[in-house]
Amino acid sequence: MVIERAIGRWPVQIVYRDSKGRTTKTVVTVYSVRNGKARVLDWRRRALRTLATRRILAAIPVVRRVS
Repeated sequence: MVIERAIGRWPVQIVYRDSKGRTTKTVVTVYSVRNGKARVLDWRRRALRTLATRRILAAIPVVRRVS
């Protein structure tokens, strides 16, 4: 999935590798993408973060189930 398609639409589960090589899986809402940086709301940390798009390894839309 191209991360730009998720801007303001739905939560996305991402797999991200940080500068130290650690891999993290988290759910984010994407607010903007420009100049190789994604501004996101990280639901696990409950904080705004700026992530390098080249370090996002995977992005999958979160599907909410209605019961």
